[in-house]
Amino acid sequence: MLVWGKNVFNEIDLKKVRKVYLDKNGSKDIISYLQNNKIRYDLVDKRVLDDMANKNHQGIVVDIYDYEYKELNECFNDDFVVMLDHLEDPHNFGAIIRTCECAGIKHIIIPKDRSVRVNETVIKVSSGAISYVDIIMVSNLSNAIDKLKKENFFVYGADMDGKDYRTYDFSGKKVLIIGNEGKGISQIVSENCDEIISIPMKGNINSLNASVSAGILIYGMNK
Repeated sequence: MLVWGKNVFNEIDLKKVRKVYLDKNGSKDIISYLQNNKIRYDLVDKRVLDDMANKNHQGIVVDIYDYEYKELNECFNDDFVVMLDHLEDPHNFGAIIRTCECAGIKHIIIPKDRSVRVNETVIKVSSGAISYVDIIMVSNLSNAIDKLKKENFFVYGADMDGKDYRTYDFSGKKVLIIGNEGKGISQIVSENCDEIISIPMKGNINSLNASVSAGILIYGMNK
């Protein structure tokens, strides 16, 4: 997987780096850093980096190993877990990862099928947060919910038809489920939730971007 940019490089676990491609007219400090850490690198023309990244790479493109997803049981001792019900937009995913890291949440659960995965856009948008938040991939969200309930998690689903989240006491172990950008939470997942909560709307538009909704609820529930 290719990622790019100085901020992304600064946050990457060096054990995940295969090789680094640098603008041959770039920073000598980065070259020294790579040499000191015995990381393979090539010095190339800027146009080569342009072809590899096709975006603002800041003179550095990094080839990293594919992301290694975690197992569900690794979050059982957490107090707060976020689950994404078939989210599709990598920008939303990256932004939610960043919010979770800032709020101290350590794990996010996603389904194996029909869902955005960790890719170069997600890594870029997360601004390094992907190094501190583990992503758990499961085959079935409903089965995962059942297992979490057995570990004493209370499960909240976010939906516009739910009750005002501000009326709840969110003490104890909890899961927040954010639904798909267009369809929201699927019916089977909704039926497995303990409560459905919503963000009150005062304007003419009755919905928020998934990552914005997640941010409001994560901080509203993080007591």
